[in-house]
Amino acid sequence: MTLPVLFYSMLGARLPGRRRPIPRDFPLPRLLPYNAAMPAYPHPPRPDAPPTARVRLRRLAGRGLARVLAPVATSTGAPPHRLLLIRPDHLGDLLFLGPALRLLRQHLPGAHLTLAVGPWAQPALPALHGCFDELLVLPFPAFERGARAGWPRRWGMLPLLARRLRGRSFDTAMIFRPDHWWGAMLAALADIPRRRGYDTPETTPWLTHALPLRHEHAAAGNLRLVADLLSMDIDPDPRAHPLRFRLDNATSEEARALLQSLAIPEGMPLIIIHPGAGAAVKLWELQKWVEVARRLARTGARILLTGGPAEAALTAELHDRLPDDTVDLGGKTSFRLLAALLARADLVLGPDSGPLHLAVAVETPTVHLFGPADAVRFGPWGNPARHVVLRSHWSCVPCGRLDWPDVPAHGCVRDITPEQVVSAAEALLNLHT
Repeated sequence: MTLPVLFYSMLGARLPGRRRPIPRDFPLPRLLPYNAAMPAYPHPPRPDAPPTARVRLRRLAGRGLARVLAPVATSTGAPPHRLLLIRPDHLGDLLFLGPALRLLRQHLPGAHLTLAVGPWAQPALPALHGCFDELLVLPFPAFERGARAGWPRRWGMLPLLARRLRGRSFDTAMIFRPDHWWGAMLAALADIPRRRGYDTPETTPWLTHALPLRHEHAAAGNLRLVADLLSMDIDPDPRAHPLRFRLDNATSEEARALLQSLAIPEGMPLIIIHPGAGAAVKLWELQKWVEVARRLARTGARILLTGGPAEAALTAELHDRLPDDTVDLGGKTSFRLLAALLARADLVLGPDSGPLHLAVAVETPTVHLFGPADAVRFGPWGNPARHVVLRSHWSCVPCGRLDWPDVPAHGCVRDITPEQVVSAAEALLNLHT
């Protein structure tokens, strides 16, 4: 018995009868010389370095397994009727999915849309209100924050979830994360006949239709993937396909009452600083936030600090360095209440994070600080006159290394100065008034 067949038998699934050829000309990143003009520190990131041996091995194994396990597309010619939409990521990525799902719902009103997300993404679901018929909460491995599932559990989940999906009669699966080979493999093992995603070395072997990947905003890529399914042309634009987050009346009233209890009267300029982010390498220095907050407070605005439960210590430390009338709500709001507070603010500042995209979704002007993350792909999806991106000037930006082990050395975001942030904030405040 060959190794792929043995592996598949361990998964407890049946071998599909027809196979399809797997292309062998997968492009690999080019190796470019390290730019000596970058700030010197040990072990510099190399954005264009070739894939590691581990990644190469994974790609090779994926091709071999897909050759045996992935069924060929079923060419029925019928429009998709039961779709599985896979997006394993966190809050900001779910917000970016909204425009594409609204387009899909608009053009396939009779289709049954099942959205598969991780449990960590559920607070963002109001951004997708009315865009799906059924929700599947799946424990996608490698996306959990904190302790992650090991390889035995990661592989052991595949046959269980595939068996769960196989009886649902899905005719189409859409993998919205470009490199999510695990989700594409899951759709193939579940015998979903049509599997659509992006043309990347990890996912292509498991797909029946791969869309060429462009260097563009994640929301634009989602829209193009849906437009390709619908055989329609599209020019992704945030003005035509904006982010949205549905605010209910009760939560909006809760936000109003909270601000009133904090002695922040209606009409007083309100600036929210959200200093936290999902990765430590995105964080700005606290002393710089102190300088920005003090200078903006002189304009007559009230400064409010927000953060999730894991960021409460961060906002508390920042609050201790600021005037007494600064309000610290770190760890004290739900995601819905945070959205309602952001909607009432005049301006929101912070590093690249889900809450900053939430502010865009509720139409509040923002200033985003970007270091290692790619602002082209993950910047604000909104009117550039109301949403400002400040980038590091390091020549290696964006390296995309959010897991960089030496955080003090990976200081590209700290290249942004308080003067830049204050200048951008004041320009947006003047525009808002």
